[in-house]
Amino acid sequence: MAIEAALIKPVVDVLLALFQQGNDLKLKHNAQAAVRDAIRELLQANPDENRAATRIAVARAAGILSEDVVLAEDMLQKHLATKARTRGKSTTGRRRMRSAPASGETPSPRSPDAPGTGTPTSH
Repeated sequence: MAIEAALIKPVVDVLLALFQQGNDLKLKHNAQAAVRDAIRELLQANPDENRAATRIAVARAAGILSEDVVLAEDMLQKHLATKARTRGKSTTGRRRMRSAPASGETPSPRSPDAPGTGTPTSH
């Protein structure tokens, strides 16, 4: 019986190693799919930054350090920088105008229509 137990242990070890390797391959495959989804998300007109960042984190946690992960991280950073730079601007790149004062009110001092806000004249 001691011989049978000695033969079973290496077989079990090999099966466990194969199972672990299969799990690792599945994890890496899922992580690569997450990176592709993150890049696809960032290419959309209105991407969900949180979803993309989460998918990039999944790929990093799985140990994937491919150029796709670097590309996705770079795209996310550029998108966030652009979003911060253009916050408060309309689609034409100009700042939004405040609503016009109601009739009978004087324009605000910041308005170009307000008296005394033009360029100073030298005397």
